[in-house]
Amino acid sequence: METYAFQRTDTQVQVNSFIQSVYNWMAAGLGITGFIAFAVANSSLKYVVLGNPFILWGMIIAEFVIVFFLAARVDRMTASTATGLFILYSALNGATLSSIFIVYTFSSIASTFFICAGTFVVCSIYGMVTQKDLTSMGSFFFMGLIGIVIASVVNMFFRSPFIAAIISYIGVFVFVGLTAYDTQKLKMMALAQPDGLDTAIVRKGSILGALTLYLDFINMFIFMLQIFGVGSDD
Repeated sequence: METYAFQRTDTQVQVNSFIQSVYNWMAAGLGITGFIAFAVANSSLKYVVLGNPFILWGMIIAEFVIVFFLAARVDRMTASTATGLFILYSALNGATLSSIFIVYTFSSIASTFFICAGTFVVCSIYGMVTQKDLTSMGSFFFMGLIGIVIASVVNMFFRSPFIAAIISYIGVFVFVGLTAYDTQKLKMMALAQPDGLDTAIVRKGSILGALTLYLDFINMFIFMLQIFGVGSDD
């Protein structure tokens, strides 16, 4: 009985350590993104980043490349490379998101951020403590994500405010579900880690997990901002 208790304690410590590392890196990524976005929006760099479509789209494409490269080859790269790519992605995303400080008022950005953070925490806690397998739910919300992407591309041509509003509400719903699912998936990943696993491998797992939750948070925040944000010209 004592041995079993010690094993459970060790496992919980392992899970807590991994999850804490994931959230620490996610918070670092969000901090970098927020700082870069604010700095670019309040400097002459906004004319370079937002005023030149070639630079803006080049940065957006670079972000997609980094995400897919990290997801596909994280096991083949060093921990320092994975960390550097995550930091680079966070910085690039901050630069491309700097427009929100121009389009929306700072107070609405701040209030929406806290609403998003509270929602994210609740979803993460649910994903961590629930005994229900969220795999099927994750598949459902992933299909919803694909639908959102398609609808967003189509609406680029129609420019319908009504369709954009519907996409925003559905987007929040989808990323609420994905946050819970991804948190549970990370918990399962931590439980599956064998004792004595190399710290570099754990670090790469933490970075990949941080990127996953970072994307959930950022997308949820953007959709919420489209709902709750107040335009700077209003």
